[in-house]
Amino acid sequence: MAAAEPMSEPSNLKRFLPLAVLAAGLVAFFALGLHRYLNFSSLGEHRETLLDLVARHPVAAPLGFIAVYAAAVAFSIPGAAVLTIAGGFLFGTLAGGIYVVTGATLGAVGVFLAARTALGSGLRRRAGPWMERLEAGFRENALSYLLVLRLVPLFPFWLVNLVPAFLGVPLGTYALGTFLGIIPGSFVYASVGNGVGSVFDAGGTPDLSIIFKPEILLPVAGLSLLALVPVIYKKFKGSRANG
Repeated sequence: MAAAEPMSEPSNLKRFLPLAVLAAGLVAFFALGLHRYLNFSSLGEHRETLLDLVARHPVAAPLGFIAVYAAAVAFSIPGAAVLTIAGGFLFGTLAGGIYVVTGATLGAVGVFLAARTALGSGLRRRAGPWMERLEAGFRENALSYLLVLRLVPLFPFWLVNLVPAFLGVPLGTYALGTFLGIIPGSFVYASVGNGVGSVFDAGGTPDLSIIFKPEILLPVAGLSLLALVPVIYKKFKGSRANG
């Protein structure tokens, strides 16, 4: 038994490898100065080159965009709004929105799996009973809570990627909640990107506050309330049964 103990150390370290790779990707992004290109000025400056690239590579360009978006989400790189608007600009509202949702979901799943492997079970064991209660409550209504967290932009995207991994949410539920929850916001920004060429021609920048306008925010809030209906129903049914 004593001879087997040294093997546990490398095994424990190996759990953190996926998370370390993602952290290294974020550090490399800034170290290489790539953040200087992830802005609207750069998009406007290189738009003709990018549009020509998309026209000449109708299959490779969308796949490349999805891969870049997935990597940006996986590495928790700030600038998702710029990439989403770029998707609408390069591919149109419908196709751009689809590519954005696909890339964002793939990247979020990558973060989820890395966090669950490195920290999930260990963190829950160390946190004690209160984490177990929180985990049980969240998992019981995981899809509803995930939809609300994705629909309403109150919490950073990277944080919502991590928390479900700590709370033991199943991968399928997490992926579905992420995919459905980011659709409205992704298509809103993709539609902004679809008309961003005229904004660049006028010397302006896209209006990112559009997501908070009443005509956009109210329907999203309505969808969030709809997502909570199962939770409210379970609470009501439980209180009646206890009463």
